Amino acid sequence: MTSLADIFGPGGLLTQRIPGFSHRAPQQAMAQAIARVMEARETLICEAGTGIGKTFSYLVPAILCGRKVLISTGTRNLQDQLFHRDLPQVRDALGLPVRVALLKGRANYLCRHRLKLALEDPAAHDPQLRAQLRQVQDWSKTTRQGDVAELALPEDAQVWPVVTSTTDNCIGQSCPEWQDCHLAAARREAQAADLVVVNHHLFCADLALKDEGFGEILPGADAFIVDEAHQLPEVAASFFGILVSGRQLHDLARDTELEQGREAADALELRERAAGLRRAVQDLRLSLGEGDRRGPWHDLIGDPEPVRALAAVLRRLQSLAQGLKAMEGRGKGLDACLGRATDLAARLELLSAPAAADQVRWFEVQGRGLRLHQTPLEVAAVFRQQFERQRAAWVFTSATLAVGDSFTHFAAQLGIEGATTERWDSPFDYARQALWFVPRGLPEPADPLYNTAVLDLACELIGYSEGRAFLLFTSHRALREVAEGLNGRIHYPILVQGSAPRAELVRRFRELGNAVLLGTASFWEGVDVPGEALSCVVIDRLPFASPGDPVLAARIDALRRRGGNPFFEVQLPQAVIALKQGAGRLIRGVADRGVLVVCDPRLLRRSYGHTFLASLPPMARTRDPEQVRAFFADQSTPPAGPVAVWDENGG
Repeated sequence: MTSLADIFGPGGLLTQRIPGFSHRAPQQAMAQAIARVMEARETLICEAGTGIGKTFSYLVPAILCGRKVLISTGTRNLQDQLFHRDLPQVRDALGLPVRVALLKGRANYLCRHRLKLALEDPAAHDPQLRAQLRQVQDWSKTTRQGDVAELALPEDAQVWPVVTSTTDNCIGQSCPEWQDCHLAAARREAQAADLVVVNHHLFCADLALKDEGFGEILPGADAFIVDEAHQLPEVAASFFGILVSGRQLHDLARDTELEQGREAADALELRERAAGLRRAVQDLRLSLGEGDRRGPWHDLIGDPEPVRALAAVLRRLQSLAQGLKAMEGRGKGLDACLGRATDLAARLELLSAPAAADQVRWFEVQGRGLRLHQTPLEVAAVFRQQFERQRAAWVFTSATLAVGDSFTHFAAQLGIEGATTERWDSPFDYARQALWFVPRGLPEPADPLYNTAVLDLACELIGYSEGRAFLLFTSHRALREVAEGLNGRIHYPILVQGSAPRAELVRRFRELGNAVLLGTASFWEGVDVPGEALSCVVIDRLPFASPGDPVLAARIDALRRRGGNPFFEVQLPQAVIALKQGAGRLIRGVADRGVLVVCDPRLLRRSYGHTFLASLPPMARTRDPEQVRAFFADQSTPPAGPVAVWDENGG
């Protein structure tokens, strides 16, 4: 059998068969470590710096092992990239006939039954929705996979919830379109495959027994590879809790009306009950006030108006369930609505009862929508059960898992014990390619004039870099203030988060070549702009999560009651990993050059700043804006050798 050295080594199989591939010692070392763990069915937690090529490092052992392997990655975009680009390259280079499958959640597949219902719905009179429905109808006649990513419509297009299914509204084998169901076909392919590519949301939905499409797949896997693993704990928390959303309730009311018209035209009372539920949900949303926010449960139950409105929603939901119960057996669609109404009522009743000590209740409102949550304070126990239930190999990898040299924070979040840990630093020459600038004289972030100071600094730096900059913020408020201030002060294209879908903004940024893009959390990771188009990354504050976030606040309180130190055990590690992600946008290739700017003076004035400094790549450092100007003006590189020493006593 061909060894990994023969595959990854200089002149090896990958070099011979993949154009542009070159030997990287850390990549080969990572592949060998993964192969050992997979053979022994053990657990590996590993950090692979940008440029190592971790995808190939785990794909090669996964293909060679001869066992069933499940690979989970952070987003659907990364999932598509892995399946459609990286995996075929490696499989073809190795020349092995491995059966592979791509599996996504229900919302990613066209539901032919729901498309038919939508086309027949006389209430669907919105012109934009009707136009999108016609597009979907035309596409439905030719698609083989039914993956909504095939159709050039925005991810947030209003048609997608109408023509895709959820666990609530899917009627399974009772569906008249079951034989042509795209989701069922994708399941069958995944069951038969040697290697299945999923994403974290789907992976966690299965762990939480929420049947998003592959409940039969997990038990059969011999090895699990989790890429972008730093995202997994938060994704898992959302699936191991309880959610009731306004959209779920509105969809139930709409579907009840549709099915009543098809299956029980004489039961007009059902329409009245559905309309009553819809009005009650609207009243609950209005009772929570204007503006978007996330709030702790006591804010909701501490106000009589939302309490009354929530009780009214539960009464209306129970009334609808009773009406549907009276119609039981009249039709499969109505019976499915009965199941949904009963389940949602049970969830709302649970949310109305006292919460367990290990759970946190909270709510969020955004636009006209609302979501009521119960989230576990920890997910470690759930993962520990999974590790014990199934003897399999586990590989957790990302470019950002360690805090300094320690993986303790990540391992504790998932209840991982006795894992092998490894770190491989990026092969990029950061000391020559990048300059890290922390300006002098900025006020503390709590100062009312802080955003103005950041704006003034950003204008100066953008002049030096001639655009080509990301401005990354920890809050939407700061982003808006700086975005407004940039207008008229710089003469480069300005792209602002929210003005277009993220993928569209990134595409325009790449094509323009001299743009300035302003973004918050979603732009700190998963955005890849190699080359000169991105040459400066400005971070406004150290990315500590807001202590007012209801879930974080509850975790802090629980940890404090146990005698722990929330700042050093939770808040600081999370901020370090977030900063590593933001800084990682800058250098994406061996020829890239750029300046990283961290505006926050706490980096050098507070003792915990050393933890951040020890976790980022060894860039040359400066506090002199003239060196930044010179870096861009004459294309000079920072001096080679040891990293420059900052004055860490302030100033």
